[in-house]
Amino acid sequence: MNYLAHLHLGGQEPEQLLGSLYGDFVKGALSGRFSAKTEDAIKLHRKIDAFTDSHPVVKRALDRFTITRRRYGGIALDMFFDHCLARDWDRYAETTLETFSIKFYEILRSEADLPERLAQVAPLIISEDWLGAYQDFSMIGHGLDIISERLSVPDNLRSAFEELTILYEPLSLDFEELYPLLMRFAKFGPTD
Repeated sequence: MNYLAHLHLGGQEPEQLLGSLYGDFVKGALSGRFSAKTEDAIKLHRKIDAFTDSHPVVKRALDRFTITRRRYGGIALDMFFDHCLARDWDRYAETTLETFSIKFYEILRSEADLPERLAQVAPLIISEDWLGAYQDFSMIGHGLDIISERLSVPDNLRSAFEELTILYEPLSLDFEELYPLLMRFAKFGPTD
């Protein structure tokens, strides 16, 4: 899952929202670095990542990619699943995506002590409306192009957008199967 899903799943209090995003920017031990609520949200972020990375639906979705693109399929799939969430937001959330995004951007803007890497990218997250942009499928291609610039073999990630286009329907069905399970996991933890 990418930013939008983590923010949706990690709790709606300001400290929880920040921690849900920090999970991608803070590594290592946490004890005492942040408030208890923020640290709990970072821990939940990590648990959500572990849950999704090992889930059979995600494995099936990744197997849909060609072998040459499978190495970066996880990046493309994370972004695609956030697109699905943004596209179908009203099915999963109580407020509009616009209202949710504005609230989060205000929290992000007002936080004076963001982790360094996040502090660098936060102005872009806000000014480019990254959360709302997930609704536009073509923005995934743009995002993959930007990420691919940091890779040694950028073409495999760049071309993953073509596969996402071809696989749009089956991957959408994978998301529809996975996301309710993920919502339940985020709320209640592992169930038998």
